Amino acid sequence: MAKDLYEHAKSLKNLAPEKVAIEVSHVTKDYGKGRGLFDVSFIVPKGKTFGYCGTNGAGKTTTLRHIMGFLKPDSGEVKVYGMNAWKESEKIKKFIGYLPGEIAFPPLENGSAFLEAQAEMLGLEDMSKAEKIINALQLDPTANLKRMSKGMKQKTALVAAFMHSPEIILLDEPTTGLDPLMRDAFINIIKEEKARGATIVMSNHMFDELEETCDYVAFIKDGHIVDIVDMGEIHNRPFREYKIWFADENGFKNVDASQVEVLETFPESLAYLVRVPNEKIDGMFRELHKFNIAIIKEVQYTLEKYFMEKVIGGENNEESK
Repeated sequence: MAKDLYEHAKSLKNLAPEKVAIEVSHVTKDYGKGRGLFDVSFIVPKGKTFGYCGTNGAGKTTTLRHIMGFLKPDSGEVKVYGMNAWKESEKIKKFIGYLPGEIAFPPLENGSAFLEAQAEMLGLEDMSKAEKIINALQLDPTANLKRMSKGMKQKTALVAAFMHSPEIILLDEPTTGLDPLMRDAFINIIKEEKARGATIVMSNHMFDELEETCDYVAFIKDGHIVDIVDMGEIHNRPFREYKIWFADENGFKNVDASQVEVLETFPESLAYLVRVPNEKIDGMFRELHKFNIAIIKEVQYTLEKYFMEKVIGGENNEESK
């Protein structure tokens, strides 16, 4: 890309080392035939939630495995709290709760036995948080591990990732196999973890889940990060967009549009799509009050819309040059 996103993010936030939880610096892991990671860089500040969005095979799981210290990069470096993730993997695992993309349980009788074994390994004696998450996800942990559905396995693994209140949480497609109600419960859990100060990295291809939970979202394609967006830019834009339908031609033809930017005109339906700075919204509504309005609807700006405009649109512009 024209700019090094890692350096841009670091200079933009001007983060002191003690405020950085995870630092991925120019990591390449080449599996051949265009598969792997290629010069991937980003930082995750302490206490922030970082979304990682891309299609299957884009490199999301490979990145998380590097952060866990499971993989050694061909070049570049991953640091967790300033420690090399590969060389000091045993140390960093003490700080991390991890949900893998592919869940494989040990040969234990049921979910309860698995969670108890995890607690013993972690030195966790208080299981109250585990019980809280079990209730939130409506999980029956006494079910036989081998007979669990994909959704039940996902819930059990989520409990294991959260139950010891880790400082850093890595989640690989965490809502796979969950129904919509349980996805809502998961989002509430994420919000609670954020509130207690956890640092979260979550790979996901669901724009709405990322938008509701993340502070930053990186888009990865074919092993390359193509964009990183601060979600504040999505939620706090200095303008809004509205589609306005007039009840008659008088309003459509005579409205004063000097306070807005007309993005699109729909003569057949007597409508405009407009963009208006936040400080001019009241003035726009005073002007519209002079006419008969059939419908006015705010067009919400979403992460998915940003992706289509800035990432997909940007790629198309580059290809046309």
